[in-house]
Amino acid sequence: MDIKQLKYLIALDQTRHFGKAASQCNVTQPTLSMRIRNLEEELGLVLIVRGQRFEGFTPEGERILAWARSLLAAHDGLQAEAALCKGQVVGELRLGMVPLASVDPMIFIRLLTQKYPELTYSLYSMSSAQIADGVSRNQLELGICYLNSIDTSLFDIIQLPKTKMGLLHDTRHFQLRQERLTWRDLMDFPLGFLTKGMHYRAHMEASFNAAGIEPTSVFESDSTFQIIQAVQSGVCCAVMPLNNGLEDLNSNFRIVPITDANIEAPVGLIMRRQKPVSSLALRCFTDAQEIFHADNEA
Repeated sequence: MDIKQLKYLIALDQTRHFGKAASQCNVTQPTLSMRIRNLEEELGLVLIVRGQRFEGFTPEGERILAWARSLLAAHDGLQAEAALCKGQVVGELRLGMVPLASVDPMIFIRLLTQKYPELTYSLYSMSSAQIADGVSRNQLELGICYLNSIDTSLFDIIQLPKTKMGLLHDTRHFQLRQERLTWRDLMDFPLGFLTKGMHYRAHMEASFNAAGIEPTSVFESDSTFQIIQAVQSGVCCAVMPLNNGLEDLNSNFRIVPITDANIEAPVGLIMRRQKPVSSLALRCFTDAQEIFHADNEA
């Protein structure tokens, strides 16, 4: 067994296609298939459901896949650790973040790029539980999540501002004279929402119910990007967090604060507490303490 076999397995999970996985790994499809079969023979397990094309992983394959992700994350962390021991800040900073919060991660990432020009970044949109699991397993260096959804004793934490909300709209389609809105004011606008079952949508529904009103929902998506597209096209307005950079995406975007529109669940930047903690995570966490402390004082 070697690292390449694990990479092939993970690439197959990501692409769900033998040819695309081989292309992603820069090998031929026969080579990728042969190396995965070798892994199956070594483990004495069937990992892949095979037909005329890739049909998924067996239950045993799903369990092995979880271990492969952990081992590959540890391998990448080891390489980054070795580079840091030589004074080189290189590698990949993997950051998980809940979809909507009053935090603009690009401010943090931009400042890190200025300080560590050889570092690369991966930002994943995840639930708080997924983020906590990823950080615990060293599959993520850091995470931004709701703290009431995780076991905070397992992490070092930087408290971030509460999520406050406003009505995002495109001024080419909607003209708002108010400097501040109430929940009842939102009855006058067509609204776009994340799909039911998502944390942010559940909070929206609770807020409207508390105000005794039923909003006019004209658009739903599980993608924040698609909701922003709908706002830009004039299909709807959307209740979105303040201070997360949305207004900067379009010169016609404006977000008007909503009175008493806060998500009470605290938000924090988390880092694994149990050793081993990667030096890359620790260094970026220390930088984040300075960055967010400065923001809170501003």
